[in-house]
Amino acid sequence: MNTVSEPVRSLDARYYTDPMVFLAEKTGVLARTWQFAGHASQLANPGDYFAFEIADESLFCIKGRDGIIRTFYNVCQHRAHQLVSGAGSTRVVVCPYHAWTYELTGGLRAAPNTKSVEGFDKSKICLTEIRTEVFLGFVFVNLDPDAAPMDVWFPNARSEMESFVPHWAELKPLEWVEIPENCNWKVSVENYSECYHCSLNHPTFSTGVIKPETYDIQPQGYCLRHTTESGPLDQMSYDINSGFANNDKYSSWFLWPMFSFQVYPGNLLNTYHWRAIDADHVVVWRGWYSVGGYDDETVRRMAQQDRATTVEEDIHLVESVQRGLRSRGYVPGPLVVDPKCGVNSEHSILHLQRWMREAIDG
Repeated sequence: MNTVSEPVRSLDARYYTDPMVFLAEKTGVLARTWQFAGHASQLANPGDYFAFEIADESLFCIKGRDGIIRTFYNVCQHRAHQLVSGAGSTRVVVCPYHAWTYELTGGLRAAPNTKSVEGFDKSKICLTEIRTEVFLGFVFVNLDPDAAPMDVWFPNARSEMESFVPHWAELKPLEWVEIPENCNWKVSVENYSECYHCSLNHPTFSTGVIKPETYDIQPQGYCLRHTTESGPLDQMSYDINSGFANNDKYSSWFLWPMFSFQVYPGNLLNTYHWRAIDADHVVVWRGWYSVGGYDDETVRRMAQQDRATTVEEDIHLVESVQRGLRSRGYVPGPLVVDPKCGVNSEHSILHLQRWMREAIDG
């Protein structure tokens, strides 16, 4: 007797709307995955630092005199006052509360009036460090001390990107575009991770950047690798002769759960970074880069075009989805999974939702 297997259905709406699920993600997804902190160019000199937050934890990256970038929990080991805010440069890290002073490596250097404290040993006191990796100039951190290295999480991504962006060491942020979206971060990530909707909703991207019929997405570990042929180079929506490098392809590497690198024809590098606010809100930071951080008209124009077209189009899509997820009439439908993959298949969403279930349900 032949049996027909049931199609895989999308996640229940609660994964995107329930505040308790979001709380679980803070201790699961956010605290046990590689998260973007900043760009290494922000820490050009010893003592340069910047503070940021992940999973309700305040952290800061700082460059040591040995050239190593380290990340610490932003809390004094004396009585828990936060140490730094914003960005800056310092010779040593001084707590504003009682002037306990730490070396750039995190070790306690001095603590006023502690000579009379019996048994006090400053050599045993150090800021709590967390896992840090610099990935092609981008600083990532992981709150899980036992996490596997990024090259294990995202196999081949580093070497592939090096071939697409051979000048990565010369790049610096030129422009950051902050995009608030009234939706769950996973709605936005899923929208980014399929091109089933592209031809209908992104005419500029589909006709002026890529060739949609060649678009495909495949998993590489916890990386979703986007590949496609470019549209006719004489019909591109921007000047691909940007001075970056000779490259006529579009490619993207989504690093689960909240960061993606994109390389446009002409070697224009840009990034997505999703920052989850709560169950219903996310801020997407779109980064654009240039050699040396110098003003580049092509990059500026591409950022403007992207914001006015694809980004604006996606905002309306993801916010409509979030409203729909709150409807009593919504029953999760089957994912459109084509065994041959391709642009109109949601096999990439199948992988994403599996990772989401694993992170939340264990």
